[in-house]
Formats: sequence, C-alpha cells, structure tokens
Amino acid sequence: MTIFQSIILGIVQGLTEFLPISSSGHLVIVPHLFGWQIPAGDAFVFDVLVQVATLLAVFTYFWKDIIAILQAFFSGIINRQPFADPLAREGWFIILATIPAGVIGLALKSSVEAAFTSLTATAIFLFVTAALLLVAERAGKRVRDINNLSWKDAIWIGFFQALAIFPGVSRSGATITGGMTRDLERPASARISFLMSIPIMLAAGLAASVDMLKVPDIFSQMPAFIPGFITAAVVGYLAIRWLLGYLTHHPLYVFSIYCTLAGLLALGLSLLGR
Repeated sequence: MTIFQSIILGIVQGLTEFLPISSSGHLVIVPHLFGWQIPAGDAFVFDVLVQVATLLAVFTYFWKDIIAILQAFFSGIINRQPFADPLAREGWFIILATIPAGVIGLALKSSVEAAFTSLTATAIFLFVTAALLLVAERAGKRVRDINNLSWKDAIWIGFFQALAIFPGVSRSGATITGGMTRDLERPASARISFLMSIPIMLAAGLAASVDMLKVPDIFSQMPAFIPGFITAAVVGYLAIRWLLGYLTHHPLYVFSIYCTLAGLLALGLSLLGR
C-alpha cells in the first residue's frame, strides 16, 4: 500500500464510518474502482488501524459524555441503585445493545468474511441500507429524546446494529433507523448510535489486533499506514460533528439516494469483472 492509497482510504473510512453510507462497503468498492491491487495482509492491517482511528474519533468527540456515563454507571453499582440515574441507565442500554451484534457476528463469522470479498454482495447490502433509511423517515414519528430510551429500545437498536456485520450495511444507518423506528428524534438516534458503536468497535478492534500482530513484517509498512490512520481519525471526528448538526434539520433521504447509487456502481463493477 502506498501513502497516497493510505490517505485516500483513510478519508473514505473517516467519512463513511459515521455517515450512514457504509464504511465496509466503500472499502470494498474503492480499491476495485481504481484498480488497486492491495495485498491481503496490508489490507487487513490497514482496516484494523483505521477502525481504531475512527474509535478514537468517537472517544474524542464524546469524551465528556463517556466520562459522565461511566461515573454514573459505577456509582449506581456501588450505591446499589444501578438504574436510578438516567446516565447510568444509558450505560446499561449501550451494553444491552451490544449483545445482539456480538452474538450474531460470532455465529455468522464465516459468511461475513466471504461477503467482504464480493462486490455483488456489497451492492445488495448497500441497497438494504438505502431501504432502511427510507423506512426510518417514513415510519419514525420523531417525538422522543434520549432521556426516554428504554431497554426495549436498546435491544431493538442492537438487532439493527447486528445487520452491519455485512459489508454495505451501514452501522450508523442501521442503528439510526432502529432508533427512529422507535420514534426517537434523528439527533437522538445518531447520538445513541455513535455511543453504541464504542463497545462493539472496541471488542472488534482488540480481537483483530491480536491477529494483526501475527502478520509478517507488519512494522515495515507502518510509514504508509500512519497517514491513513491520522486522516481517518480527523475526518471521522469532523463527520460526527457535521452529521449531528445536519440531522437536526434535515432528513435521511440524500443518504438513501447515495447508497442506491453506490450499490449500482458496485453492481456495475462486478458485472465488468473489476
């Protein structure tokens, strides 16, 4: 992988991890689109690093919220009132929402790995994301805020998060849809979506890091990978900030249209044998 490829893919990861248009799908499409023959080992290490970079972006943007939730969470346990504080309840709901994605991800691991090499599968799942975003806008009443979140909402959103194990299904798009179909406001759905990403991204990053360290000559490629890591972290932070502001006044239709077009592009590349 070259430094130029690293920076371009870092921008792609940073933007698409949080915008509801699927980072995994774009990381399949972009190398095919430009004809980049990136070795599988390099691609794996880079994917792990940029996932960590976008996790860093979430931590940086929401660090005050995260500290407040953790303080309330552990204070509730110590005082034997684990659900008394709304922030403590939010911490429990984030854990609860992580379970479906973890269980389903482990159960379908082999199928998911096969899908990550298929442009056709990516196209199909991008169409799924487009449909989910339409459902969110058409079905959601957008009358509830984050303080009204319940355990039923958390489980529901967690199952939507599990859909994102497939390349082309946007994790943020699926979880925002999950929240909006439970009548949460768009910004509230996005906020809980980003916070719910932390445990699953952290667990996936730690698991992948163990395998990453087994890759031969891993450190020889770090000069090329580091620019992509930095780019993904910075762009990811800006994407979170922009999206939360955008969703305050705008619907999700533009992202649905984009995912449809991206799916058609992936399908076209597949038919052309790119």
